[in-house]
Formats: sequence, structure tokens, C-alpha cells
Amino acid sequence: MDRVKIKINGREIEVEKSKTILQVAKELGYDIPTLCYNEKVSHNTSCFVCVVRDKRSGKYIPSCSAYVEDGMDIVVDEPDVIDMRKTALNLLLSEHTGDCEAPCTLACPAHARVEEYVRACKDGKFLEALKIIKERIPLPISISRVCPRFCEKDCRRNVIDGEPVAINDFKRLAADLYYDKYLEELPPLNGKKVAIVGAGPAGISVAYFLRLNGIASDVFDKMPEVGGMLRYGIPEYRLPKALLDKELEHFEKMGGITFLCGKELGKDISLKELTEKYDAVAITVGSWKPSPMRVEGEELAEKGIDWLARIALNGWKGENPGKTIVIGGGNTAMDCVRTALRLKSKEVYCFYRRTENEMPAEKIEIEEAKEEGVKFQFLVAPVKLEEKDGRKVLTCQRMKLGEPDASGRRRPVPIPGSEFKVEADTVIAAIGQKTIAPEGIKTNRWGDIEVDKDNYQVEGKIFAAGDCVTGPATVVEAVAASRKVALGIISFLDGRKYKESYSINVTRGHWQFLKKEDLVFLKDPVERKRQKNHYIPLEERISTFKEVTETFTPEEIHAEGERCLECSCTAKHDCKLKQLAEAYGASPEAIKGEKLKFDYDNRHPEIILDRNKCIKCGICIKVCKEVVNQSLLGFVNRGYSTTISTAFKEPLPLSCKDCGKCIEECPVGALDWKIKS
Repeated sequence: MDRVKIKINGREIEVEKSKTILQVAKELGYDIPTLCYNEKVSHNTSCFVCVVRDKRSGKYIPSCSAYVEDGMDIVVDEPDVIDMRKTALNLLLSEHTGDCEAPCTLACPAHARVEEYVRACKDGKFLEALKIIKERIPLPISISRVCPRFCEKDCRRNVIDGEPVAINDFKRLAADLYYDKYLEELPPLNGKKVAIVGAGPAGISVAYFLRLNGIASDVFDKMPEVGGMLRYGIPEYRLPKALLDKELEHFEKMGGITFLCGKELGKDISLKELTEKYDAVAITVGSWKPSPMRVEGEELAEKGIDWLARIALNGWKGENPGKTIVIGGGNTAMDCVRTALRLKSKEVYCFYRRTENEMPAEKIEIEEAKEEGVKFQFLVAPVKLEEKDGRKVLTCQRMKLGEPDASGRRRPVPIPGSEFKVEADTVIAAIGQKTIAPEGIKTNRWGDIEVDKDNYQVEGKIFAAGDCVTGPATVVEAVAASRKVALGIISFLDGRKYKESYSINVTRGHWQFLKKEDLVFLKDPVERKRQKNHYIPLEERISTFKEVTETFTPEEIHAEGERCLECSCTAKHDCKLKQLAEAYGASPEAIKGEKLKFDYDNRHPEIILDRNKCIKCGICIKVCKEVVNQSLLGFVNRGYSTTISTAFKEPLPLSCKDCGKCIEECPVGALDWKIKS
């Protein structure tokens, strides 16, 4: 047999002339990426991801189909070769369109595997679902009750019947059933310890993710009990504190996490002391400073977050506030108006300077407040607050909407001569909160702590995450940031700098831009109405602090799970294009231009052909012809419009369901079974 001498990465060897460069490189242990290469069929040479460079000629060669020649001097992994592979991947991505992850997962700030835990709950596997949830959400009891449901806002079920899947309720049932029956597999403590300042959702979650990696923590908080905003900012009727206590007991069971309450930074402890004693410090304090109204007499108003905290400290008991006016349109304002009702106030108003459409509060909170009897006045802004005969007198001015401001909402503009006065027993300002950053820590112009966005490092041993970095946000956003700061600390303790690895998602488009006919690629796109929330009686709602809604039953969750369209890519766990794009840092945005949109071939009862995902590697064509001995698939059209289709564009034969070889070998999921296993 003829043999030739070649070099690969400087190693001179003698090999058989009948071998390709790829085969020889693999025998020597070099890992060359491939997409269109498949050992079961003849060469395709369509993707060029496997390129190498011959130093002798200077040419870039597809290693999967180029045979070795005497004198070749092959370079496998030098920077220019890596760059050429990245370019090839960018070109493939520029034409490829498809969802890697479901939009619910992408919308979740914590990037929890939503589709997977919804499916597990639907199948009655609640413990498995809880394990999936806790990969990213260590506070599932709380978050399932207070999360604003970012995932649901992007759920494609909105296209079908205008109502998303009730995703939060899957978390809630799984956590309610199994939270105290599950303990993570924990590594032994490695001797490192981190100080965490702030025992709210961000600080608790930092401690959790550190413990999963064998790192102990002491969590300090100025309040008498652990929980931060979960305990002192979110009312009992939304999150019962007995459930919060049950959730927090889990952290003590994990070992290595110690809560130290009544310890205020700058008073009882100092940053200098902590940095000297601990291996790292994480600042996770909440935004507890109320924003000013900037009107005369505002000192006479209660401050929303302070008022809620005072009632929380008193076990959610307090005096009847009488006629109450709450100024503001966010979730804290909704918490204040609904709490005032439960303290026996018979007249509760919410004044907001824009219209209801611009209110930042969650729509469900607004609707529930209306049901409970809160009266709303829109396009009203405070001008002055004074006290007369033991009552508050609030002067307000009518507003109209002008041009959009920096928030994208239309700016409220005063209407001259529209002032009016209203009396009340209690006026509560709930227009926002700010961060009180530790002394000596660098902040931005809004007063939030400045951090390195890659690893959340402030300086040296000090890291920060949560509201003190972003400004007031949601619990799930704080938890998402906590994982990143924990990974930043872990890398720091290992002598590295953490930077999140690139994750690709080639999206098909937000649901608001889709029509029902665009969803033929999904499972069961027919109308199925959402399960309705179970509310306690209205009279009980407004007279007690009992939790407003009840948990769904397993049967109801199963029915709701049937509504999930499971719209992530079925090949997301083994898609070679996704894996290589992430490994090489390729991006669908690198090469921009028109993307051809193809219809889905949905005619076969069990198989779907999604040409939008197809990278035209030709593997399916050759597998069908060379392995199955059929010729059912082929290229049609020429040039940029080339795509895969059947002969005469006929449907795939029914017999294809007994084969599926093309589905098995497709590297990107362009050919797949309709129903996911």
C-alpha cells in the first residue's frame, strides 16, 4: 500500500495515502470539528468547519475530504485556522433560523430550564421538577409566589389562545410538595469562607451557590430575622412568613451557612474587618432608602417601604390607617394599598401621575387591588402636603401625557389651573427606592454599586449583587445575579477571573410577531384554556392577611402542562452547530443580511422538516440514498435559494416513520419527530 510522509502540527509521520487529513489527525489525538462529515456516507465538503492549513502551499483545506499528499505540512489549531472555522460557523448561522431554547427559558432572568420542569410536573415527577428548578432558583417557595412571571410574558401559548401557560404554579406545586423532602448532594467544605452582607434573596442565594461548591459563608443582616425584602417588604398575603421560615430552614440543614442577624454594616461590622477575616466579601444589601416626592411637606407622608417593614415587624398587625392615599404606581404601591385594606381601612386610594397603561406594577396586582376595593385616580400628581386639624391635606394637580421620556413612557405634563385638594388620615409615598451603599464603595450616579459586569467584582476581595447593583428589581433578578457573583467569587478564590461562557440562541422571533399559522412546527397548536386561580373569598381577602390564592392540584397542573407547546429545539442538547458555535464564539449576528423564510413541511403525520434550521450539509440526502437505498430527499433550487426537499415536493412517504435514519443523523434538528419523547 502506498505511503506518504507528512507533518501535522510539526509531528512528522508516515501514513497510508488512502487516508484523509481528518482521519490521520484523529489517530494522532487532534480534535478537528466537523458538521457535514458523517462516517456512514461519502464526503460532502459543504460546511468547511473542519479546515486546516497546509504550510507548504498556504492553502486552507477541508480535512474531512482532502487526502494526504507527500510533503504536506498541516497546521490544525493555530489562531488563523481557528478564525477560519469561526468564519465558516458565522456563515452557517447567518442563514440558520430556529429556537435553541424555549422563549420562557430565555425570558427567565435566572435561565431556569422552564420547559423541562413544566414537563416533569405534567408527568407527575414533582421531585425531579424541584431538582431542575433548584439548579437556578434556590428559593422556589417564595419565587413561585412573588415572581412577576417574565417567562409567561414570552410564552408562545399567547399566540394560540391569548393566555400563557401558568408556569409559576408548576414551581409552586413542586416546592410545596417536596421542598422539605429534598437535600442537594453537597461536597465537603473546602476551608474557604465568604462574608455576605445582606440576608435578603440575593445574599441567601449567594450562600446557596457557594455551598454547592464547598464554600462556607457567614451571612450578616441588620434586621432581627433573615429574609430581607421577602420578610419585610412583601406582605403576608402574598408570601406567608411561615412558608418563608420553612424555606430558610433548608439552608441551615445544608451546613456551612450561618446567619448572623442584628449586625449592621458600618455600625456592628466594617468592610475592613470582613476583608481581613474572610476569603471574600459579597455585598447584597437591598434598596431600602425611599425615593423623595420632592414636594412641600412630604415629611408628613409615610414612606411605603418603611411603613410595610414596620407592620411586618409587628407580625402584620397595625392600627387602622383610616382614609388612605398611596402615591405611586409600582408593586410597592400595590402592596401598600392592599395592606391598608387589610388593616380595616374603608377608603383606600391610589394616585398615579400617568395612566393605568404606564403603571409599572404587575397587571395581576392592579386587578386584584381593584377587586378588593382600591380606588384609582390616574393622571394625578402631588404638589403639596400639609396637616390641618389632625388630618392630612394633599394638594394635587391633574396631568396629561406628553412626549416619551427616558423610560419610553409618555411624560406626565401638568395642566395649568387643575389643582385640587383632598383630605386623608394617612398619605403613603411609594414612588421608588434607592440603594444606601457602604461608605467608601464606588457608586454610579444613581447611587448603585459599580461592579465588573463579568464577575460582579467591586475591588479586591469585594463583590456585590442584587438591588444594590441594579437598583430596585425583582426577587428572581436578585437570585439570577447571586449565581453570577457566586461564580465570580469561586473563580477569584481559584486565582481566575470569571466570565460567563457564550451561549447561542438563534431565535425564531418573539410571540407578538407570530401568527397561529406560524406555529405549525409546534406540538398541538389548538386552543386550551388556562387553569383559573383559586382565590379565597373576597371578604376573607380584605379582612385578613391569609394567602390570597391556593396552590393548584396535581390534576390541574397535569391539564395545564398539556397546554405547553414545548417549543425549544428538540436537538438543543446534541445540536452540533450550537455546540461548535459556543465553543468557537460564533454568533448569528456576526454576518447580517436577508434570511430566507421557508414554510415547514408538516404533511407527514409523524415527521417535520424545518428548512429554516437546515444548514444544507447533505447528510440526510446521502443517508437516504447510500444507507437506506432510497432517493426521497434532494437539493432543489440553486445558489442562495438552495434547500432540501422531496422529489417533486411530494410529502414524505408514510413508510419513513419506520426508518428515521435521516432524523438520527441530522446535526441540527431540521428533520425531527413531531412529538417529543
